[in-house]
Amino acid sequence: MVDMGRVETEAIAKPSSSSSSSAVTTSTSVTETVNGSHDFKINGYSLSKGIGIGKYITSDTFMVGGYTWAIYFYPDGKSTEDNSTYVSLFIALASEGTDVRALFELTLIDQSGKSRHKVHSHFGRALESGPYTLKYRGSMWGYKRFYKRTALESSDYLKDDCLQVHCCVGVVRSHTEGPKTYSIPLSPSDIGLHFGQLLESGKDTDVNFDVNGEVFAAHKLVLAARSPVFRAQLFGPMKDQNTEHIKVEDMEAPIFKALIHFMYWDVLPDMEELTGLNTKWASTLMSQHLLAAADCYGLDRLRLLCEANLCDEVAINTVATTLALAEQHHCFQLKSVCLKFVAMPENLRAVMQTDGFDYLRESCPNVLTELLEYVARVNEHSSITNKLGNGLVLDGGDFNGRRVKQRL
Repeated sequence: MVDMGRVETEAIAKPSSSSSSSAVTTSTSVTETVNGSHDFKINGYSLSKGIGIGKYITSDTFMVGGYTWAIYFYPDGKSTEDNSTYVSLFIALASEGTDVRALFELTLIDQSGKSRHKVHSHFGRALESGPYTLKYRGSMWGYKRFYKRTALESSDYLKDDCLQVHCCVGVVRSHTEGPKTYSIPLSPSDIGLHFGQLLESGKDTDVNFDVNGEVFAAHKLVLAARSPVFRAQLFGPMKDQNTEHIKVEDMEAPIFKALIHFMYWDVLPDMEELTGLNTKWASTLMSQHLLAAADCYGLDRLRLLCEANLCDEVAINTVATTLALAEQHHCFQLKSVCLKFVAMPENLRAVMQTDGFDYLRESCPNVLTELLEYVARVNEHSSITNKLGNGLVLDGGDFNGRRVKQRL
């Protein structure tokens, strides 16, 4: 079922001035269509000619919107006054019904592959008098002069003595939606809590990870469900020979602990508790390492959480390293935030003096080209502002008039 059209009107019962404390109630009237379609193939068209005016070939019946429908094709036309000059095509209500309102579409298929179909449709356009109403069983909608017969027989609609007709019906339905008569409070999902408690209990663990001498116990199935990398490492055809004790290289123990914590709890751990440091720098450093680990193990949600944290924690002494990570791990929003921050005249010189900038220059030289473009934009904008009388100095110096050594 597809709703091709939906109209809503809302009624609001407002309290009168004499009863200002009365409750306000609402209801919504919804009018929509219940749609369906049917394909009707007519083989042996030439043999149907001469059947007689007003006589028809009919499709099998089909159901749409609770009613039965059928397509009627008149090879010699439906009206005697046309003297078999035209073929006629109709859609009819084939079941009991009274004042059934519907939209229709009749399509004669172009069989040349050029998609030049002959379409008569109510759908997708404004209807001055609204949907068509079928009064009773046997009522029809269609065209007595659907197509001139001589033109049809020399057209691409007729192929191998066969015609194809596609019919769409949209039955109009209306109902009124009132306020809900129930209210069932739902608690937040606690699946992370349950898995986190499983990790903390240490019960039934079946794999140990050795990270710089610190051992972390976990459950293979949980890790495999959360990470495609762990799934391949623990259960894939190229799995480790020893899947009960795995040594992890190139990662610090606090980072791996945070990684496992997220995989069970689905939230980031307390960075201060994890590092023992209450500084923005320590939090940023953890987020940087955790972002790289998340990308390595295919944990997209964790990677996005770290990216969001790093966007909020951009600072002079860490931004260059963060920018390099953003480039290496395809974090485009984080990269944009970092570039804009570094390109600001008040930040550029200080950032260029950091060890992180040396790392950025060596590991991601192409990013420097983009940084130059950002700097040029900032300078251009500031130059315009200067011309407007703001008195900004843009000769390669900072806002204190000191010359910035260009190391890019």
